[in-house]
Amino acid sequence: MNRGTIPRSLLGTVFATAFAALSGAAMLTAASESVAQPAQSSYPARPVRIIVTFSAGGAADFTARVVGERLSELWKQPVVVENRIGAGGNIGVEAVVRATPDGHTLLLASSAQPINVALYPKLSFDLFKDLVPVALVTVSPMALAVNPKVKETDLRSFTANMRANPGKLSYATCGVATSHHFAFELYKIQAKLSALHIPYRGCAAAVADAVGGQVETVMSSLNTLLPHQAAGRLRVLAITARDRSASAPDVPTFRESGVPELKDYASSVYYGFMVPTGTPADIVSKIEGDLRKVMALPEVAKRVSGGGMEVAFVNGKEMGALLRADVEQLRRIVEVAGIKPE
Repeated sequence: MNRGTIPRSLLGTVFATAFAALSGAAMLTAASESVAQPAQSSYPARPVRIIVTFSAGGAADFTARVVGERLSELWKQPVVVENRIGAGGNIGVEAVVRATPDGHTLLLASSAQPINVALYPKLSFDLFKDLVPVALVTVSPMALAVNPKVKETDLRSFTANMRANPGKLSYATCGVATSHHFAFELYKIQAKLSALHIPYRGCAAAVADAVGGQVETVMSSLNTLLPHQAAGRLRVLAITARDRSASAPDVPTFRESGVPELKDYASSVYYGFMVPTGTPADIVSKIEGDLRKVMALPEVAKRVSGGGMEVAFVNGKEMGALLRADVEQLRRIVEVAGIKPE
């Protein structure tokens, strides 16, 4: 993968084609978004915090800790991961927005941030005015899986069955307004399907019920599904990413399903870093450069892969464009599917 460009698998939680339509204004660099300030002579000058808006143990927390360990070694300063959960992740974002803009407080951002912008008409912060994108670093593919008692063995036949039985089939996800929910709704919209959403509180519970047969279909993170496929307890039909995953090279993408309406389908969960607006431009540049160094380390790639994820470095300029594209397209899905936050 060319880590200097946007990986094709990362082109949006929704329509991949949206990126190409962005105006030049959306392509602001991290440096131009930062308010000019005298930079510190030595950065970091003290311990650095990474605010994670999810609880410990998940993909976001995993990314923050793997990257944080290496940044700590590089910077010769402690890098502390702090989990600030609540309000769909908005509490953690608010904490970063209020922090001193000196590079010592980072947000572990994810595809949840554009989802919240699309869902909530009024937030206490502006994602694009109050924060500066630094870099995306990892991606976690999602996948559609079914219980083995389901007769369809590929996404094309599964789609045909859903079309023949509008509104009669149901699917489980990791929760309302999660990336997994949006990914399935995008599938429904593009393929013109109807199905009942059964939200769970977390991927583990949704996958467990799919294994047990309480639900037959589940959209979840790929890493939660692969062990069950290996054991014959689930059948993974397709992954949502634009390209196949190194973790499951034999599993086709939605785009490869043979369903014409899905030829441009692409959706992934991604993770990266942002800082408060006003952070000196040279500090933003240093953090971006050091993140690039860390993500290029073979041992980091090995750990990330072992966690069921993939390294996918995207610079701050491209990250900002991606976030903006996602917000616009997520708003369309919210409107069409009538998704509301819990």
